[in-house]
Amino acid sequence: MTREEIEKQAFQRFMMLNVIRFVAVFLVMFGLMIITGRLLIGMEFLGYIFVIMGMFEFFALPIIVKKMWKKHDANKG
Repeated sequence: MTREEIEKQAFQRFMMLNVIRFVAVFLVMFGLMIITGRLLIGMEFLGYIFVIMGMFEFFALPIIVKKMWKKHDANKG
């Protein structure tokens, strides 16, 4: 791979991790709005599910994706 391809791949991965984290923050905020009763009144359990999913996505998913990329790169060459 050329230096430009490596930089392009690094930028794409960086952006993907940022998108994952932004979506996770959105899920947590959405869940908190449901829990506080601002959205979907009477569905607090759904809010807790969104908060848990968002926290998992924010903290664990980037690590999982990084391990997948590392495995892929090792198999690639």
